[in-house]
Amino acid sequence: MITRYKVGVIQMSCYLGDKAKNMEKAILYIKEAVAKEAKLIVLPELFSTGYNVEELDLSLAEYVNDETLQKLGNISKENDVYIAGAIIEKGDERGTLFDTAFLIGPEGLIGKHRKVHLWNKEKTRFLKGDEYTVFQTRLGKIGLQICYEIGFPEGARIQSLKGADLVLYPSAFGSPRLYAWEIATRARALENGIYVIAANRVGVEKDIIFAAQSKIISPNGSILVSAGEEEGVIIADVDLSQITKQRMAIPYLQDIEQIKILNSLTECLAYRI
Repeated sequence: MITRYKVGVIQMSCYLGDKAKNMEKAILYIKEAVAKEAKLIVLPELFSTGYNVEELDLSLAEYVNDETLQKLGNISKENDVYIAGAIIEKGDERGTLFDTAFLIGPEGLIGKHRKVHLWNKEKTRFLKGDEYTVFQTRLGKIGLQICYEIGFPEGARIQSLKGADLVLYPSAFGSPRLYAWEIATRARALENGIYVIAANRVGVEKDIIFAAQSKIISPNGSILVSAGEEEGVIIADVDLSQITKQRMAIPYLQDIEQIKILNSLTECLAYRI
């Protein structure tokens, strides 16, 4: 396993509904990240289609083995890198759609995560996922989540208890809630002793202004690098030994009373508004 490497985050705007132009832009940024020696590269949420494309969801949706991920898979194999992002995924049943994060490596598709916590009108567009999986790679154990899920600590805690070293958040996080983004990205890292890789959108789509401010956060909650409000690539070094050090410094995962916490959470969810 590689324990020290560079992570690249791509912050980009999108052409609504134009996969060809979006892929062309994404590939240029991926090549830039590769040139800067990134081994793991994270794209934003719905980078290939744009986010605010409700009326085009069905026509833009793909299976995870379709053209978009095939192209990224070829790039991954050619450059020996791992690539993550999120697309509109076709479900197995006709007409079903998911907001789905993926992780591709040189060996092909490693895994996917269907967004569990849907934001606002996403509930009318997509079905919910129902699990938090962790994927073993040469770069450590990696969890996937998407955007709004950064504000739900349970998902990152579950993945951390499953051994995650990094949790990736392809995002299209809105500017009005930037304050939540700034706090939650750091909190998820600190409370679990993990690296948080948060790739956000930039620009404007219809009535949505994206917050930008993509980040790479260390296991102690410090910001290793943060993007501004422009398109581009940010890079930071990841050292997996820092995870063990932080979990010894503040042993949240060691001291958590898992059974009581899970029982309490289940009980609370039964009475939620």
